[in-house]
Amino acid sequence: MRYLHTMVRVTDIDASLNFWCDKMGLVEATRKDVPEGKFTLIFLTAPEDRAAFDEGRAPALELTYNWDSDEVYEGGRNFGHLAYEVEDIYATCQHLQDNGVSINRPPRDGRMAFVRSPDGISIELLQKGQARELKEPWASMPNTGSW
Repeated sequence: MRYLHTMVRVTDIDASLNFWCDKMGLVEATRKDVPEGKFTLIFLTAPEDRAAFDEGRAPALELTYNWDSDEVYEGGRNFGHLAYEVEDIYATCQHLQDNGVSINRPPRDGRMAFVRSPDGISIELLQKGQARELKEPWASMPNTGSW
């Protein structure tokens, strides 16, 4: 398993970049607008981690901006999730489920799943490399709760 990123939701990209980059000293590594989902993802790294991030070897801070949201992020709602890359998404989810962890968003796509820690922290599990071939019971398993 490898730690990938921490995601936080932001309400103002310019103000957020001013804080995280101009004041805190992080650098923008990548930006992706997703029109079909109506959001923008911006990944920031420490300057010393930039080359390693580009090579997939360093974690990042993911800023998520939802274009049409009027939600006020209170009580930590702006904190999104921790993300970990795993060797086998199905084996990881099976191990967690066998040990009493609810799979809130099953890996129906062979690539991504979400679980929660005992304290309610959302954790994204991402398949290393390409998505796995679709497999039951995961492919048809419904979501449970929220992630």
